[in-house]
Amino acid sequence: MKFPQPYSLQHIAEILEVTYVGDKNFQVLGMNEIHVVTLGDIVFVDHPKYYDKALNSAASVILINKKVDCPKGKALLISDDPFRDFNKLTDYFKPFRPVEQHNIIIPNTASIGEGTILQPNVFIGNHVKIGKNCIIHPNVTIYDYTCIGDNVTIHAGTILGAEAFYYKNRGEKGFDKLKSGGRVVIENNVDIGAACTIDRGVSGDTTIKEGSKIDNQVHIGHDTVVGKKCLIASQCGIAGCVVIEDEVTLWGQVGIKSDVVIGEKAVIFAQSGVSKSLEGGKNYFGSPANEAKKMFREAAMIRQIPALLKKQ
Repeated sequence: MKFPQPYSLQHIAEILEVTYVGDKNFQVLGMNEIHVVTLGDIVFVDHPKYYDKALNSAASVILINKKVDCPKGKALLISDDPFRDFNKLTDYFKPFRPVEQHNIIIPNTASIGEGTILQPNVFIGNHVKIGKNCIIHPNVTIYDYTCIGDNVTIHAGTILGAEAFYYKNRGEKGFDKLKSGGRVVIENNVDIGAACTIDRGVSGDTTIKEGSKIDNQVHIGHDTVVGKKCLIASQCGIAGCVVIEDEVTLWGQVGIKSDVVIGEKAVIFAQSGVSKSLEGGKNYFGSPANEAKKMFREAAMIRQIPALLKKQ
């Protein structure tokens, strides 16, 4: 991100309320992450493991949490929390500004908390409850009886509360749908990405607990419970009646069948398929998912088969 004009090092330090090392008139042109940083940019680093990479990058200014030797031609901003202050600069130069509200009808039975922002074309169903200081981005659909806590962000195109995918096969007569009378419950401080779908429970609640973060294009089926402070990356598909305990991480394109339990603090690597319950505190990979170390060893052995066959 480039700034609208050059800023002095001193000016940036004043915005962040931090100290600096370098000429107060040193020009700062923008800010970027380490993999795309260019001359004139600020880059942040908050772990000693990455100090050298940041200090020797193309960045001209390093936002860092320790006073170190400053490379020639560069400057430092000394912060107790570079991650926080990098965000502060984003808010300063590119703040979120809500669009003027229009075309939003809020039923008499719904309640919207103080400070909550509804962007254009949000649909609010009957008996919906939304807490304080939420941001609901454009074209979000919130079906009847959905309950959303405080400080929740929901990005564009997400749908909360569609019917469960639950059918009885009647043979030649086709399928009968089991009607959904449950809810979706989103607790406080949850972030939900764009184009996600979270189905309501059949008779109970589909629940996303406090502090969990969900990426774009994630599907969560009926009556599933996602625990506290979970991370779910893009394109995961989670069937109905799954229990995901606290602090679980699902990387991209993980698929989980119904009626399984993922134990607390488990990590499931990308493109894994979960067919049975998994114990907490371990890393998993593969389809069907198994402990990652075991799967990697097996993969290494399989790669050796062609060479072994040639020796025969």
